[in-house]
Amino acid sequence: MELVKNIFFNTDKLISNSTVKISYTGELFQNESEKVFVHFGFGNNWDKLTETEMEKTELGFQAEINLDSEEPLNLCFRDSENKWDNNNGNNYTFEIEKAPVSLVVVEEQEMKYPRKLRKTYIWSKKIKLALYRIFRYIPKLVSGNYKREIKEDNL
Repeated sequence: MELVKNIFFNTDKLISNSTVKISYTGELFQNESEKVFVHFGFGNNWDKLTETEMEKTELGFQAEINLDSEEPLNLCFRDSENKWDNNNGNNYTFEIEKAPVSLVVVEEQEMKYPRKLRKTYIWSKKIKLALYRIFRYIPKLVSGNYKREIKEDNL
């Protein structure tokens, strides 16, 4: 991630669907403002626009923000007197990486009656096979074709 003077994150990478802590030590902190708000949105249109009050500490103003988008994060800051720090009109922009796909491991569960289920399955297959053979044999029995073989004479 590109380093920006006076803005720090508690992580090396900004990843979507995560929460990060942002620290601000810029112009408004140096001018000893009492309250500072982080004004942020995502993408070129500043989607999901949010403004959060930051907590004043010895290390600067700090706040936690949710990165619930994969679009670039846009930031600017304002104090309670409506003075803005917006990077000289360019805003502060940071790229957000997609969250890595993680596999969910399902624990192996034991079946209560595996042997009973196996036997039931085998019996159902045997019954189906028997019914199939019976229904194929009945028409031959009725027509009398069950003993007859068709022979072709080769002349």
